[in-house]
Amino acid sequence: MRHSITARLVLMFAVAALATFALIGAALYGVLQRELARHERDELNTHLHNLQYSIERTGTVDRWSRVQAKMDALTSDDGSVRFWVLSDDPRFQYGQGLAEIEQMSREPGGLGTILMPQRQHPIHTLSASIPALQDRPAVRLIIGVDSAPYMQTLNAFLAALAVLSLSTVLLVMLIGFWIARVGLKPLVRLSEEAQALRPKALSQRLKLSPLPVELSDLANAFNGALSRQEAAYRQLEAFNADVAHELRTPLTNLIGGTQVALSRQRTAAQFQEVLQSNLEELERVRSIINDMLFLARADLGEVATGLVRTVIAQEVRKTIEFFEFVLDEQGAAVRIEGDVGAEAMIETALFRRAMSNLLQNAIEHSGAGAQLSVRIRQEPALIWVTVGNPGPPIDEAHLPRLFDRFYRVDASRQAQGEHHGHGLGLAIVKAVATMHGGSVTASCAGGMTTIGFSLPRRGALTGPVAAPPDPS
Repeated sequence: MRHSITARLVLMFAVAALATFALIGAALYGVLQRELARHERDELNTHLHNLQYSIERTGTVDRWSRVQAKMDALTSDDGSVRFWVLSDDPRFQYGQGLAEIEQMSREPGGLGTILMPQRQHPIHTLSASIPALQDRPAVRLIIGVDSAPYMQTLNAFLAALAVLSLSTVLLVMLIGFWIARVGLKPLVRLSEEAQALRPKALSQRLKLSPLPVELSDLANAFNGALSRQEAAYRQLEAFNADVAHELRTPLTNLIGGTQVALSRQRTAAQFQEVLQSNLEELERVRSIINDMLFLARADLGEVATGLVRTVIAQEVRKTIEFFEFVLDEQGAAVRIEGDVGAEAMIETALFRRAMSNLLQNAIEHSGAGAQLSVRIRQEPALIWVTVGNPGPPIDEAHLPRLFDRFYRVDASRQAQGEHHGHGLGLAIVKAVATMHGGSVTASCAGGMTTIGFSLPRRGALTGPVAAPPDPS
């Protein structure tokens, strides 16, 4: 289900407005309720003090009739104000519904409540005892005020407040809708601009100048993603071109050699020679394809399995033994330096493959009689294995790209002559390091080129670690 930002903002405006008016309304309702209750008590006190003054000065039956007349005059026609006088002497009693008076609930301060028949709201009362005087015994004066007008006022206020609040919330929603539409216009323009991006215009980016600060960060992140995508696309284009070039050469050799062999009659020995040459080219094609499949699996997140704790120096020696013939032919030598007792959890087949590529790269870029070095450096969490070889300097700009597929440094290659690699050796080294949870490094200083990779000491991690300082 798709959610509209405008609708969410309008809903949040409405909820905020409703909550605000609810709090304000509750506070106003409470204030009004207290003020009405105070006004009601003031009215009760006024009537009580007025009649209490008259009754306290009336001690005979003759004068009592004047008090009754006064209470008759103060009693309202609708019964909203009532008076009762309770006395043991019937001559000094006053009021209707004296039976209900007996059921009156009493509260502190002389306050009370009476529920009268056929009345929706109770009558609030205030009473006081008046001592005897002459013929009049002690009496109890009760003043009653109907609460209906006060409740009607509260209900009318509540209804008006509800209508006003809902109307205001509706108005806030309309204003919020307009504010959201205006406020989101930059986002709409940004979306339209993003939709206008085309694959053929890889260098096109979103404009940052007219955008607010919040969207500028988003546009910056999006432009960064576009830059990375462009770089990946360019790299993929170069990669495809390199693959085509690498495969074209052996295929051209295969086709050319076969065509020449078939151009005239050949002896069995000559055909055998052609087939041997074709086999070498096919082996080269197979090697490229196998390396590409390996790198593809690494790109999909495959990690090293079958890890065993191994002394790194022992695996390095076994790999060096594989190159003894090549080293003797060039008069070169390899020495192992550093923490020769360091151990790590590795997949030995992958480790030897990475070491073979590093040694082969070092041999191919070194002259006759070169002294190569394999340095093992142990850190708290990592073990670094680097291979150094003397050779011409490599420009700083090339170092980060040495591990790219099919990438070669032309100056170095020209200095050392043609070699048999196909540009995937160091890319495989990086893939092996990543599959173990490590990273790679390359540096060139003092006439030595040092290239290597790291391994975690406690097994494979979920991803590569940060690039290390220069290990040379």
